[in-house]
Amino acid sequence: MNDPWKNARRPSSRPPRATPLPPREGGTPPPPGRGNDELRLYGWNAVQALFDKRPQALRKLYLAESLIPRLQPMLKWCVSNRVGYRVVEEGDLNKLAATTHHEGVVADVLRAPMLELGEWLGTLPAGTPALALWLDGVGNPHNFGAILRSAAHFGVAGLLMPPGSTLALSGAAARVAEGGAESVPLVRLPALPEAMQQLRDAGFGLAATLVDGGNNLFASDVPARLVYVMGAEGEGMDRELAQECDAQVSIPGTGAVESLNVASATAVLLAHWYGRQAR
Repeated sequence: MNDPWKNARRPSSRPPRATPLPPREGGTPPPPGRGNDELRLYGWNAVQALFDKRPQALRKLYLAESLIPRLQPMLKWCVSNRVGYRVVEEGDLNKLAATTHHEGVVADVLRAPMLELGEWLGTLPAGTPALALWLDGVGNPHNFGAILRSAAHFGVAGLLMPPGSTLALSGAAARVAEGGAESVPLVRLPALPEAMQQLRDAGFGLAATLVDGGNNLFASDVPARLVYVMGAEGEGMDRELAQECDAQVSIPGTGAVESLNVASATAVLLAHWYGRQAR
C-alpha cells in the first residue's frame, strides 16, 4: 500500500434590519444595531441548535405565528430570561433574514468565541483520535456551511483558520450547516511555522488536499490525529503550504469532471478518515 506518511517531509455583509415593528407577546423594541460579536441566524435547525447548546447567547427572536406551538420551549425560556421575541409576518421575516429561506424563524445571537490554537489543543483528551480542517482560503458561505455540516456529522474537532482569514460564520452558512455550526469550534491559528509545530507536537499529521498530483487517498493509511488542509474554491490550496505538509493526497475519480468542489471533497475526505478509525 502506498503510504505518504512513511516518507513525510517535516520541515522546521450584514442583512438589513426590518422596519421596527410593535412588540407582541412580551417583546421589546429591537436594538439599534448588532456589533461584530452578534450574528443573525435563520432557519429552524440553525436556531434550534443554538438554543440547545448556547441558550444564553440568544438576544432576540422573531417567529411566524404558525411556529408558536413548535417553539414553546424556546418562548418560555425567553419569558423566564427576559429575552424579547416578536411574532411577525412572512414579509418581515424575509426582510430580517434578507432571504425567503428562513423557515419561519430568525434570531439575533452572540457569536461563539473563536479559540486560540493552544487553548483548543488543551480541550482534546490526550492520546485520542482527532480530526481537524485547516481552511486555506475557503470563502463561499454556502461551501462553508456545507463543510460545517459534514464536519459535525463526522465528528471534526475543530476548523482551523489561518492568520488574516476573514472567514466568519454568517447566517447563510449557519442555515446550510443545518445546526452543525454549533458542534464544531472555530480556531485561530498563529503564524504558519508555529501553527504546524504546535499541531505536530500534539501528535497531528498534516495532509494537503490537491485536485491532482497527490497520493491516492483511498490507497493511503491515515494517522489517528490528522489535519486536512483545504484550499480555496477556485485557486486550490497554496503550493508552498502543500509542500510544508507531511503528505499530499488527491481524491481519484473517473475524470468526467475536473474535480469536486471544496465542500464535496471535504465530505469524502472526512468519511475516509472516519471509516478508518471505525475499523
